[in-house]
This record gives sequence, structure tokens and C-alpha cells, in this order.
Amino acid sequence: MTDFLRSATLLFMLLNPFLLVVYLIDVFDKLEPATFRAVIIRAGVISIGVFSAAALLGDMLFKDLMQAQFASFQLFGGVVFLIIGLRFVFEGNSAIKGLRGESRYIAGSIAMPLMIGPGTISASILAGKRLSQPAAVGAITTAVLACVGIMILLKYMHDYVRSRNAELVQRYLDIAGRVTALVVGTFAIEMIMRGLAAWAAAIAGNQV
Repeated sequence: MTDFLRSATLLFMLLNPFLLVVYLIDVFDKLEPATFRAVIIRAGVISIGVFSAAALLGDMLFKDLMQAQFASFQLFGGVVFLIIGLRFVFEGNSAIKGLRGESRYIAGSIAMPLMIGPGTISASILAGKRLSQPAAVGAITTAVLACVGIMILLKYMHDYVRSRNAELVQRYLDIAGRVTALVVGTFAIEMIMRGLAAWAAAIAGNQV
């Protein structure tokens, strides 16, 4: 049970629904609660499927199927998050205008790269190593459903508060988005550096 809780908690912390809210504020503003609920649940189902596959396949996912190093995934994920962070710093919440498409199309955009990334994939692979296959899938499902449930609750809270003081809420979210972007950018650089270090170590090991 301890490994189950550790695995579920780690994935939940990496998903971080409170941070996702800042990224999805334009979706919060645009969609009605029922539509948002359907979209975020769909994104959660996509994420559970990908995370479960990562947990079940483990390192084989990269070494055998993709025939690529996990470091390459870290580098690409770091670059993606760096771009998101930079756009947030300079543009604020308008940086996520790419999610302003039709509601039935944005579930995949929410799942990737906001929910599915190098950190959450790594946590899923680790859950697969710690736990049996059913328990790993259960831990992943628990973490994702908790994240989705909190985001739905935050959507209702956001709509309630916005109807009473929209300008204050928007100003707070814009500031929070820019501050959060600094953290995301720093994390992105760390991912890139770790990917480069792992890639260099792998190359050095092959040359020995």
C-alpha cells in the first residue's frame, strides 16, 4: 500500500491541477461547466491510457519500440515547456490561444503536452517497476481522476468568483501565470540539462 500511495502521489504532484488551471484559464473562460467537464474527463482518459501503457511497457517503450533514448524525450519535453514558459512570460495567458479551437478537439491538446510529459511518463514507468501491473494502473487512474476532479471543482469555483469580481480574478490569474512561467521555464531548463547529461553518458558508455 505504501508503494501504491507513493506512486499515485508522485504522479498527482507532477500533474499539479492547480498549475494546470493557470495554463487552461482561457478554456475556463470559454467553456460552459458541462462542456469543460466532458473535455477534461476526455483528456484524463487519454492520459490514463498513455500512462498505463508506459507503466506496462517500461523502458522497453523507448529502447525496443521507439529505438530511442529516454534522454531524447527529456530534451524534447524540456524544449516544449521552455517555449510555453517563454510565451507566458511575454504574453501572459494569451499564450495558450492554441487551445481556443472547438471544444471537441482540445482534449488532446490538454492531454499533450500539459498532462502527458517527460515527468509524468517517468513517474508512470516508475510505478510499473514498483507495483504489479494491476496496482500500477490503479495508482495511475487514482492520480489522474483526483487531478480531473479538482480541476472540475476549480472550474465551478472560478465561475462563481468571476461573476462577482471578474477584473480582480483576471488580474490575479495573469500575474500568477507569469510567475508560474518562471518556475516552468526553470524546470524546462533542468529537463534539458538532465537529458543532455543522460545522452552524453549513454554515448560515453557506448564508446567504452
